[in-house]
Amino acid sequence: MTRKLGSKKQRALEILQRLKHLYPDAKCSLDYETPVQLLIATILSAQCTDERVNKVTPELFRQYPNADAIANADLSDIEALVRSTGFYRNKAKNIQAACRMIVTEFNGEVPRSMAELTRLPGAARKTANVVLAHAYGINAGVTVDTHVKRLSGRLGLTQNTDPIRIEQDLIKLLPQPDWENWSIRLIYHGRAVCDARKPACDRCTLADLCPSGSKAEQPGKGERAKGKGGTLNKAEQPGKGEREKGKGRLDNSLDDAEVSHRS
Repeated sequence: MTRKLGSKKQRALEILQRLKHLYPDAKCSLDYETPVQLLIATILSAQCTDERVNKVTPELFRQYPNADAIANADLSDIEALVRSTGFYRNKAKNIQAACRMIVTEFNGEVPRSMAELTRLPGAARKTANVVLAHAYGINAGVTVDTHVKRLSGRLGLTQNTDPIRIEQDLIKLLPQPDWENWSIRLIYHGRAVCDARKPACDRCTLADLCPSGSKAEQPGKGERAKGKGGTLNKAEQPGKGEREKGKGRLDNSLDDAEVSHRS
């Protein structure tokens, strides 16, 4: 049977509903209690797994629980605490600089707008989207990490590779209240099923909506699309620079920009 994929918008909405059913309790996997802690954890997650960040932040937040404490800390102490997350010098520098700006320009409170958040050292759009959505419930955009980038391309919802352009494509297809829901659930699906090197198309519940699946056939009743791990066209294969260096990352498709932002 030939697959009827439908329009991008139709498929995007159907994919969204299926993801909600598959991952009803999906949430941000970074541990935090306050907006500033979420900001710091998200900056640390660049080129690092959330699991590693969650091992580092308890002691960091115990010693420096708020923006004022980090702003006045010894930089070398912050570096020592975040060292295992990688790029620790730039991360520590950005975290402290961001907290100093929060203290001096925003009265100690993490700002609530994209324009203001992206002024903070270490915070580009992806970090700002995460903070706005999860700390304040503001869907200002779609968070694009490596999972979202990879799956949105494989699902045929964008032909772009630049995260900002991918975000703009997705914004046109999805209801605003679900922008962050989409990202979090697609991240879960990327970790569980749609692996970068070997997507498990044979057990993917989105297979009949995916133009990049292993077979251009719709799975029959009680049957999944066939194929071991699925195959992708050459253009859809992740390049060397796009391959994940580890699992469990919240966002890393803009990591280089985040790590070096205003450094």
